[in-house]
Amino acid sequence: MSIEVVPYDPSWPARFEQVAATLRSALADESAASVQHVGSTSVPGLAAKPILDIDVIVAPEDVPAAVAALERIGYVHRGDLGVAGREAFHAPDDDPRRHVYVCAAGTLNVRNHLTVRDVLRRRDDLRDEYAAVKLELAADPDMDIDTYIARKSDVLQKVLAASDLTDAERRQILSLNDPSR
Repeated sequence: MSIEVVPYDPSWPARFEQVAATLRSALADESAASVQHVGSTSVPGLAAKPILDIDVIVAPEDVPAAVAALERIGYVHRGDLGVAGREAFHAPDDDPRRHVYVCAAGTLNVRNHLTVRDVLRRRDDLRDEYAAVKLELAADPDMDIDTYIARKSDVLQKVLAASDLTDAERRQILSLNDPSR
């Protein structure tokens, strides 16, 4: 299965806002819930897989209530898929294509998503380097998603080095993205 990476689409932020409005409405009882556009589609000018990544960030004790709120509006809970503190969902429709997660605030997974987004938004050099790697990997018709993720690790480590994450945290992220290391 090949990986599709496309040029940045300026409609992505508006499409995120449409989904986010629905999620925020469903989460109205969770006053501290934050709906964040993360992943490559959240970075202006960055080539990306045309799938929005959305983190619904809540206090750890509010995760069950947030999961229930999303289920009530048609999202199908898939479990944590091996990532502690993050609950994955199938969306009730494909417009737009999206990955939605309920995440416990403060976890390394959430901090990683927000850090990568924020660094790439302010560092055009790293954004462009990351885009080049993604496009090169996606050009291989035999590329699978696990190899794609692993081979992006070196440039993502450069991105994370421009943040306040510790060396130990960056190593932990590296081992999650590329288990061979």
